[in-house]
Amino acid sequence: MSLLGVDVGTTGCKACAFREDGRLLASAYREYDIVRKKPGEAELNAQEVWENVKEVIQSTAAACVHDPVSALAVSSLGEAVVPVSQDRAILGNSILNFDERGAEYVPQFTRVCPPDRLYRINGNTPGNHYTLTKLLWLRDHQPDLYERTYKFLHWAGFVSFMLGADPVVDYSLANRTLLFDLEQKTWSNELFDIAGLDVEKLPPTVPSGTLIGEVSPKIAAELGLGNKPVAVVSGAHDQCANALGCGVVEEGSAMFGMGTYFCIAPVYHSRPEPAKMLPYGLNTEHHAAPNCFVTFLYNHGGSLLKWFRETFAHDAQSLASQTGVNVYDLLMREVSSQPSSVLVLPHFAPTGPPEFVADSSGVILGLKLETPSGDIMRGIMEGVVFYLRECVDAAAAAGIQIHELRAVGGGSKSDAWLQIAADILNCPLVRMEVPEAGALGSAILAGSATGIFVSAPDGSRAMTRKGHPFEPNPSLVEFYRTRYDQYRQIWPLLKPLLHELHRTIHETSD
Repeated sequence: MSLLGVDVGTTGCKACAFREDGRLLASAYREYDIVRKKPGEAELNAQEVWENVKEVIQSTAAACVHDPVSALAVSSLGEAVVPVSQDRAILGNSILNFDERGAEYVPQFTRVCPPDRLYRINGNTPGNHYTLTKLLWLRDHQPDLYERTYKFLHWAGFVSFMLGADPVVDYSLANRTLLFDLEQKTWSNELFDIAGLDVEKLPPTVPSGTLIGEVSPKIAAELGLGNKPVAVVSGAHDQCANALGCGVVEEGSAMFGMGTYFCIAPVYHSRPEPAKMLPYGLNTEHHAAPNCFVTFLYNHGGSLLKWFRETFAHDAQSLASQTGVNVYDLLMREVSSQPSSVLVLPHFAPTGPPEFVADSSGVILGLKLETPSGDIMRGIMEGVVFYLRECVDAAAAAGIQIHELRAVGGGSKSDAWLQIAADILNCPLVRMEVPEAGALGSAILAGSATGIFVSAPDGSRAMTRKGHPFEPNPSLVEFYRTRYDQYRQIWPLLKPLLHELHRTIHETSD
């Protein structure tokens, strides 16, 4: 028997089947595009993604017929929700967290619910990247869709629901709405009243690793999951599943997820005081492991590399398709072993903590006629990590310490990027043996809910293994300390101009 982990991301989905010892039996991946109807908008075509999810499950199940799937769980991107009917019909697209619609509701909400009050209830600071403002926008701009919707389901709950399970949301994803009470572990009536939203439009909340149903016989037959019942278990926010899938269940350790988003997630057992967290825009969320919390330090790391690929690497993409070599492996061959000559401000999309900037732009400084593309690519890689260093420093100031980073995700396959991260962050990193930690974390939850493991942490210890370590290079640590000081000057110097540029672009597009 095997455990299936499904991971639904912003630009792709995967399914992985594992044995109880963590051995990967089979996997499949599909990529899809973000729908951008207008500047500032970003959606996922829910029907298209659902078809891709079914394909990866079907492909994975077909490759492990001798170890049929007994249970599955789904992890997913946060914030975005899918409108569905009670009879499991998809009613519309899913608005992503960095879609700019809904920003007008943030000051309205904050006037009634100041940041310190919201943080004590929910553990997050106000912002337009949460579900709350997207639901308000739908209520006011697409009222027919809002009224017809039975439930707005986060992607993990949506996939589980479409497979046949009950409509639910786990604590970690519920927290991404701004409407969840972190201490009471349920929806906050106070926050729903302030927002003017209907609590029944969202599903019941449950802990990660809760048995929520079985795959329906019809879907099981379609996907080749066999005739025996396949349990469906509540999953988690993908970053929490990533952390569980790389063994981050104790204080002092942190997950370094290197996917569409680059996210560092330290774990701790007691909530820090709001006064320590609010100045740095740091959140608190339930971990996928019980009785633990995490904080997210993140930016669009993988998205930036995809942008570079699509913009500058057409020849590499063509060669990759002809040879079967991964396009990123080809691109990494062009990256210099020395620090880049350019500095990059990675504001290519709305940022994460500490400022959550939505009205900026990416910047590449230091370009010359002789600058090779590999230098630009390395500069992007460095800029992503410089941004994260600011976040790590903020977490340390709030009392959250990180002594070891465990790297997972597609970006963790790059020795160059991991060494850059070790040098800039001045912190040891270790690449985990299974980079697809979100799927592995989901499989661990599936195993803990069905009695294979005593608990999720027990399953994490049984199924995760460390791989290659990366230690900081003392000479580069010192170089990057100076480089980091230069990087930190970019945003304060260019902030007014970038704000003005953003405003001008949007006025022109309107």
